[in-house]
Amino acid sequence: MELTQLLNSVHAIQVTGDVQRKDVSGIYYDSRRVKTNSIFVAIKGFNSDGHKFISEAINNGAIAIVIEDNNSIPENYFHLKKIARILVASSRIALAELSNAFYKEAASHLFSYAVTGTNGKTTTTYLLKNILEKSGKKTGLIGTIANIIGDKIVESQMTTPESSDLHELFFLMVSEQCSSVVMEISSHSLTLERVYGIPFNVAIFSNITSDHLDFHNTFENYLNAKKKLFVDLPENSFAVVNCDDDHYLDLVKDCKAKIITYGKTENADFRISNISFNLSGTHFSLLNYGKEYKVETPLIGEFNAYNAASAFAAAFVGGISIDQILNGIKTVPLVSGRFEIVSGKTKKAVIDYSHTADSLEKAIINLRKVMSVEIKLITVFGCGGNRDATKRPQMGRIATELSDSVIITNDNPRNENAETIIADIEKGITKNNYEIILDREEAIKKAITESDDSSVVLVAGKGHENYQIIQDVKHHFSDKEIAEKYLTGI
Repeated sequence: MELTQLLNSVHAIQVTGDVQRKDVSGIYYDSRRVKTNSIFVAIKGFNSDGHKFISEAINNGAIAIVIEDNNSIPENYFHLKKIARILVASSRIALAELSNAFYKEAASHLFSYAVTGTNGKTTTTYLLKNILEKSGKKTGLIGTIANIIGDKIVESQMTTPESSDLHELFFLMVSEQCSSVVMEISSHSLTLERVYGIPFNVAIFSNITSDHLDFHNTFENYLNAKKKLFVDLPENSFAVVNCDDDHYLDLVKDCKAKIITYGKTENADFRISNISFNLSGTHFSLLNYGKEYKVETPLIGEFNAYNAASAFAAAFVGGISIDQILNGIKTVPLVSGRFEIVSGKTKKAVIDYSHTADSLEKAIINLRKVMSVEIKLITVFGCGGNRDATKRPQMGRIATELSDSVIITNDNPRNENAETIIADIEKGITKNNYEIILDREEAIKKAITESDDSSVVLVAGKGHENYQIIQDVKHHFSDKEIAEKYLTGI
């Protein structure tokens, strides 16, 4: 597509310089990736400002530069270099607009399901993907663990990619004959306009509890970020929301889409009841205007009944038959690092991504419900560095109050002092049933090898992650692999 055509997709304040009649080769926000005849969009990030790399982008072959800082570089510089200078109010929105046009509006050719909330996003997307594929629809997935195009796995760097990467994924999905996409929508991506302009058909809200306050500063800001997804929904779309969550009415207050509710609440459109579960899976009833459906899934726990109910409701409004929905929920593969059980001869470990106070509490409570009273529960957990510190004492309190014993260890300390993180965790602890072992492998080893036979060990916080970041150095580390190592022969 020619540069002149692409510029029609952007709400520009001013276009100056030399607008060349050349086909654009790509849209980039990283100057190092810029190639000949591409467009560079200068974004103000948290650690660096893209406006500082305009010269590098031009030297690498960019024929147009998008800026939001009018004073970043003299205008005559662009004239001298014969480069187009596009001034916009928001570089992030411009990136989304350009990317959508460059990738031939691929998003509009996919029936799209968006899932947001503090917990449950990944599991819900995997449930939906399985439902859709069991109904014969080739489906793409975008999320925390991986991006998937049909059966092809593309490594995931973040829960919701930057808009240019996102629209490229949509384009690849359409090229591979996908008809649907399910994706996790993070609060960061909503704040940073990564999903700007995407015409979602169905949006799901799972729940909201305190998280990411290092980024949003206040819970109100965090809630407003989630709310943005529903405010921007088209009128002909659906909002599937958990009406048992205290904040759901605030979330959908200005939503123009049709609102569908699910939960235990009596007047929910899809009402959950009779939940039962064990270490083999979960059963529950779902009532929808006089009709009762018996739902079963290999996923364990009450929270997974909610995830399955949301996927059921979303697929239902998306036109999938009841039989196909029930089959998809029943046959969903276990999701990596989401309440994943690793068994030895006499004891089990559960690997879970519970990295917030709410998710940790739910993980422990649900484990308690399927364990005999005499079985001991040992919880191993830590908290990430350079992230929301307000949840640390809450997680310390929850772990020690609900577990028989606790080992506090490193999670991903990043470049924060590990002792400082653990000191924050200890501020919420009132019981003396814990110890500190900084080395995560040693912590898991001790929990498994020195606990009573038939004990259950919950290893919380990292889930599917196969790395640990210490002083900004990324090392290979898998909770599951370590658990399997020490469960061998036990």
